[in-house]
Amino acid sequence: MALRVVGALRDDIVTMALKPGDVISESDIAGRYGVSRQPVREAFIRLAQQGLLLIRPKRATVVKKISPEGVRQSRFIRESIEVEIIRRVASHPGEAKAVLGELIAEQEAASNANDSRRFHTLDELFHRTLARLAGVEYAWQLIDDHKMQLDRVRYLTLGVSSSQVAISEHKAIAAAVADGDVAGAEAAMRSHLARAEVLLTQTIDDHPDYFE
Repeated sequence: MALRVVGALRDDIVTMALKPGDVISESDIAGRYGVSRQPVREAFIRLAQQGLLLIRPKRATVVKKISPEGVRQSRFIRESIEVEIIRRVASHPGEAKAVLGELIAEQEAASNANDSRRFHTLDELFHRTLARLAGVEYAWQLIDDHKMQLDRVRYLTLGVSSSQVAISEHKAIAAAVADGDVAGAEAAMRSHLARAEVLLTQTIDDHPDYFE
């Protein structure tokens, strides 16, 4: 039960249903998700450890503002792991061309429908699928546990123009993989993940109150 609450609460924070600085309580969240306060308490502790909540004893719990340094560290962790993942996939493409092509087509449909939540889910699936194709799907879990700050920035900048850029970058990654071009796939992945710094600067300008 606590894991379900963690997932739901994290999703609400990442998608800005709960915004940086919002005050929340165990009773409110328990009512929101239809659970008792115990799994909510456990979820609060877990998400506080992940840097999303600030638990203040005898005072209200607050959704933490986004840490620019946390975003940069998230990107470092993600790039370190995903570059090795893409090198492995490009070394042995196998089914990658067909699988990645289908995912990109779904991303295009979500972008054309201006469905940001759907696109975000498919974006995640693209990267998780790369880990699966590399035979190291557990590595995606490590990434997922450390990218919440980055996810909040990414969600704030989702839109048709931003998603189209991401799709173009995914196509470059997929094309290099299909060609078995290890160096090209690595360069495409580094370029794709490096955009996080641009998104961070843009988001700080657009939503300064959301940041530490």
